[in-house]
Amino acid sequence: MSELTLYKGEVFDFIDSPLNRKDAYRYFPDGALVVQDGKIIDCGPFKEVKGRYIDYEQVDYSGKLLMPGFIDSHIHYPQAEIIGMYGKQLLDWLDDYTFPAEQGFALSEHADRMARSFIEELFRNGTTACMAYATVHPASATALFSVASEYNMCMLTGKVLMDRNAPAGLTDTAEQGESESRSLIETWHGKGRNRYVITPRFAISCSTEQLIAAGRLHEQYPGTYIQTHLSEDKDEINSTLSLYPDCQDYLEVYERAGLVTDRSVFGHCIHLSDSECRRLAEAGSVIAHCPTSNLFLGSGLFDMLQANRVGMQTVLATDVGAGTSFSLLRTMGEAYKVQQLNGYPMSVFESLYKCTLGAAKALHLDDEIGCFGKGRKADFIVIDYAVTPSQQVRMDYLKHHEKWTLENKLFGLQTIGDDRNILATYIVGRRMK
Repeated sequence: MSELTLYKGEVFDFIDSPLNRKDAYRYFPDGALVVQDGKIIDCGPFKEVKGRYIDYEQVDYSGKLLMPGFIDSHIHYPQAEIIGMYGKQLLDWLDDYTFPAEQGFALSEHADRMARSFIEELFRNGTTACMAYATVHPASATALFSVASEYNMCMLTGKVLMDRNAPAGLTDTAEQGESESRSLIETWHGKGRNRYVITPRFAISCSTEQLIAAGRLHEQYPGTYIQTHLSEDKDEINSTLSLYPDCQDYLEVYERAGLVTDRSVFGHCIHLSDSECRRLAEAGSVIAHCPTSNLFLGSGLFDMLQANRVGMQTVLATDVGAGTSFSLLRTMGEAYKVQQLNGYPMSVFESLYKCTLGAAKALHLDDEIGCFGKGRKADFIVIDYAVTPSQQVRMDYLKHHEKWTLENKLFGLQTIGDDRNILATYIVGRRMK
């Protein structure tokens, strides 16, 4: 029989329930998580769980929090080198920093090196799965899939499609982009834990022919995903509508190409009309809210309350490099501030849901990751609540004033936590950090 490992500590995860209900989670202050062959086989109170097993290795994380690993649903791995550059606005950012950095990925050696650095940084921050943008170069996607495969990590990515309004070294053609994407799909999609994402960067950089080709690819390979950007910046919207004057709004550009589906993830979506919100909700598409990027580039404030009212699926994401951190803890903290400005004090449970089970459900991966249900992959993290002096002072105060509730502990993590609080990161039961 395969060896069992029992992890002891505070155990927290979400269960299937309507969004943002505070009883939609499980929490065991003295809990246990049991892993066998890289899968979760049990979870519950320590005293009950340990009594069900005789021969096991015990790993003691008493006083630390065990929870499912974070899922980052919108992140640009080639932009890791330019994080924190002087931003200006979106279109300036692309011209001044993004496009020059991405041209380096024409060299497979550079792509390989950056892919490894990128994935190791994810692990440091407790991110165990992501949907990432590569560059226009097929080698950039190959590098990311290859390194992720070494770790048996759940990786969703694809080569970017751009056939206009970008430097010559970063453009393909509609035909070339479709051919290269098809080859990558045949090679990587469904291989191990890899999934392919058809990736037209955004409407400004894609001709009608290329968007149609992207939609055709998804129709031929319906198990793939689609990722792009939508309504991030007002100048972007105006430029898009000038290129597609026969469309009533930005979303219609993608609708006409067959790109608005329940496997589509749209980054940002800050400046949507009521009609666009309704159509996205009806299609079951996913909106990736990237607050650190939106604030850094001055793009605007995403309205989570409106999204919830309409029924749009929303997840949280870092966006790196216009995003300013790989940490989804810091991202949750910034999302809270953005929603405060909108008059919506979003709960920490909603934030965490959108980075774990909510993201897994949105990406059709909840049978594999996102919670501690039996049979799920053992992708989980261990969090230390107090790794800095200020965090320890806060914890001591709350304990002495009987305010050391789960909600306050989690809220403190999203408000003043970061990569330092990630004590360990596990992928299919193997410790990566």
